Amino acid sequence: MIRILCSLLLISCLTKSIAQSNNPVVFSPQQFIEQVRQFHPVAKQAKIVVQKADAELLAAKGLFDPTAQLNAERKTFDGKNYFFYTNPEVKLPTWIGADFKAGLENNGGQFLNPEVTRSQSSYLGIEMPLARGLVMDKRRAAVEQARLFRSQSDQERLGIINDLLFDSYITYWEWAGAYQLYSIYSRFLEISRDRLRFVRIAFFNGDRSVMDTVEALTQVQNFEMLQANALMRFNNTRLELSNFLWEERDSAYIIPTNYVPDTTQFVMYQLADQLDNYVSRANQENPFLRMYDFKLDALEVERKLKFQSLLPYFNVKYNLLNQGYNVFRNFDAAALFTNNYKWGIDFKIPLFLREGRGDYRKAKLKIQETNLEVSNKRWQIENKVRFYYNEMTLLEKQLRITQQALNNYQILLRNETLRFENGESSLFLVNTRENKVMESMEKLVELRIKYYKSRYATEWAAGILR
Repeated sequence: MIRILCSLLLISCLTKSIAQSNNPVVFSPQQFIEQVRQFHPVAKQAKIVVQKADAELLAAKGLFDPTAQLNAERKTFDGKNYFFYTNPEVKLPTWIGADFKAGLENNGGQFLNPEVTRSQSSYLGIEMPLARGLVMDKRRAAVEQARLFRSQSDQERLGIINDLLFDSYITYWEWAGAYQLYSIYSRFLEISRDRLRFVRIAFFNGDRSVMDTVEALTQVQNFEMLQANALMRFNNTRLELSNFLWEERDSAYIIPTNYVPDTTQFVMYQLADQLDNYVSRANQENPFLRMYDFKLDALEVERKLKFQSLLPYFNVKYNLLNQGYNVFRNFDAAALFTNNYKWGIDFKIPLFLREGRGDYRKAKLKIQETNLEVSNKRWQIENKVRFYYNEMTLLEKQLRITQQALNNYQILLRNETLRFENGESSLFLVNTRENKVMESMEKLVELRIKYYKSRYATEWAAGILR
């Protein structure tokens, strides 16, 4: 009896399996998290966020796609061929703001517009802004912002994963804690039943009173109740854990009953001088702060675009012309502005520039507003990291104290049991010592789970759970 009791108190409750499980399978946190990363719908939705941003970027790049068009028109009336126009054209937008175009014309008819070149001709032209649109225009702004939003969406994906993994880790260790408590109560119940048989034998031999048998039976019933509650908690947390388990084909499943958590991986981390590292990583890697960086860059692109509205429209256009379908036939560079050309300018400027000034001012205010948001968000994140880190540090101290107290309670229980076996103590005192050991084990399990929660909460607050 003494050997059984001492072995219980010296073996860690974290390495025991559920007695009723057949062929238990250890389901490690690494296996669980990897499955969540790959198959959980939220993780897949996070990838879709990036894919949608890729699609937006592709659509924005379409603004610079070359275009081919055909304008054709013919009119006949009362037997007369009034006119016919045929004008195929290719247009090529460029990143510098200039648009190049080339086309052919075939025009004719009795009433052809005299401005239009009769018969076959060809042209090669350029349209270039020299004021508004020279540095930035809507097309370039759309592409630049789409690229930034693509990077921002990747940070959004990391933020979603950060939240998902935090919830996953917390649920796993809740499940692991419930399993450990069930293991503790099961082992104590086994020993209390052995003690009850021992006391009953001693009672029939006249060595123990009937009160000792009642005391032993009460302890058994107490552990049976605790074991039943722990089993219910373990089953409920198993169902909660199943919320995160999905298969490759987007089908959910409940974790098998013979799966048990890996409770041998508990490690207390060296926390000295780690706070500054967590805060630094939060400032550099937190996806929500990184999203603000890309948002500010996008607002800066908008500011540059709005600044263009303060400038006048001043576009120049030039077309090189030639008869027939070869625009470079008999080409003479010296005659670019003396023969076979068409050029023009477009100039317009609002006299008060109120719309431009208002849009530019709003763009600057948006940047200022976002900078204030960033400062506030960064300070909140830093303090949240400090809060959870301080909690983790305190729990580390409590764990060490509780472990020392458990060791002392085990010594007291072992000595009290020896005295009981020698007839120098009562079963009441043994049960009291045993309850203290059990309470310390419960406290140790709860503190370990809280420690893990605060550790993952620190990494979650820093935004570095991947």
